[in-house]
Amino acid sequence: MNQTTIFWPMLAQVLLVYIVYVVMGRRRYSAVRSGEAKVGQYKVRSTEPASTVTVANNLINQFELPVLFYVLCLTLHMTNGVNYITLALMWIFVASRYFHAWVHLTSNKLLLRNRSFALGAVVLALGWIWLALHLLAIV
Repeated sequence: MNQTTIFWPMLAQVLLVYIVYVVMGRRRYSAVRSGEAKVGQYKVRSTEPASTVTVANNLINQFELPVLFYVLCLTLHMTNGVNYITLALMWIFVASRYFHAWVHLTSNKLLLRNRSFALGAVVLALGWIWLALHLLAIV
């Protein structure tokens, strides 16, 4: 299998980060324009209005668990560990992150967010287990 295919889910995850940045910029601009917030409120998150703090929190989420995803993808590439299983796992992880972000930025239903986070965390753990087995030459 072409080892560079692992970069496609990585690029999709990076795109998600930029999408969240755009959403945050638009919501902050709208909040200031409508009078809901003043520009100075964005200096400290504790004074940021609820309509924009959720997006800022989601952006922080994009640099937590996904960091392990990026490291795993790069390590799989470097060790020739990319195959259909690892590629599928990485795409499932990215899909779970898109769903998580969508829920967080819309309804913000905690149960759905929690389930999508848990799915991504388990899938990512399976990817790390696969890498360990690959390094041990078991798979």
